[in-house]
Amino acid sequence: MLNVIKVGGGIVEDAEALSHLVNAFSSIDGPKVLVHGGGRTATEVAAKLGIESNMVGGRRITDAQTLKVVTMVYGGLINKNIVAKLQAKGNNALGLTGADLNCILSDRRPVKDIDYGFAGDVKKVNAGILSDLIGKGIVPVMAPLTHDGKGNMLNTNADTIASEVAKALADRFEVILTFCFEKKGVLSNPEDENSVIKEIVPSTYRDLKSEGVISGGMIPKLDNAFRALEAGVSKVVITEAGELGKGTGTVVHL
Repeated sequence: MLNVIKVGGGIVEDAEALSHLVNAFSSIDGPKVLVHGGGRTATEVAAKLGIESNMVGGRRITDAQTLKVVTMVYGGLINKNIVAKLQAKGNNALGLTGADLNCILSDRRPVKDIDYGFAGDVKKVNAGILSDLIGKGIVPVMAPLTHDGKGNMLNTNADTIASEVAKALADRFEVILTFCFEKKGVLSNPEDENSVIKEIVPSTYRDLKSEGVISGGMIPKLDNAFRALEAGVSKVVITEAGELGKGTGTVVHL
């Protein structure tokens, strides 16, 4: 069993939340991969450098200056901070961007209604090299950055990276994909932290969307979940970071 776990920037950027995550992640037996975000820190660093951050629909517009910032923040500051803390807990972690070892190749997102700049849409995950690392007992810690094979880094959505990595490795492992964020799971009432929907299948997902129970940023997260399941991932879990491995949260399956 391989666990591919994605954790949002709000967790890895908070010292206490990161500590809980590292402890929970370290307690999970067997091979595992961690994918992280870090958008808030990128925005803060950009502001200090006099670079304005532009967001459309929750997605960052990545111009040339912003690309430099996210490469520094995601691939350097945040990634290596996580790696150091995992090492302290006995995890032989290796920080990676998609460019390292040619792990993830992407295409620059084509301009349609919006020009997202240097944003990447995943084209290919190098499952062979990741499998080799995992087989050697290494824990890949993947930043939300890929490359285009032509010498350019690309800013890439962390949920998408986690989903694509899980899909690519599903031919070689039985994979559980977990999305960790600040809530206990998918909530039926956003105001009630305990209103966790225990299980979502395609039919209930359609109903929950049409009723407006599931909306906003949870829709692309669940869309990614179902695409991963259709590609062979065994199960998708959406839960709170500190609850990793405890069987809580929302389970998504076909």
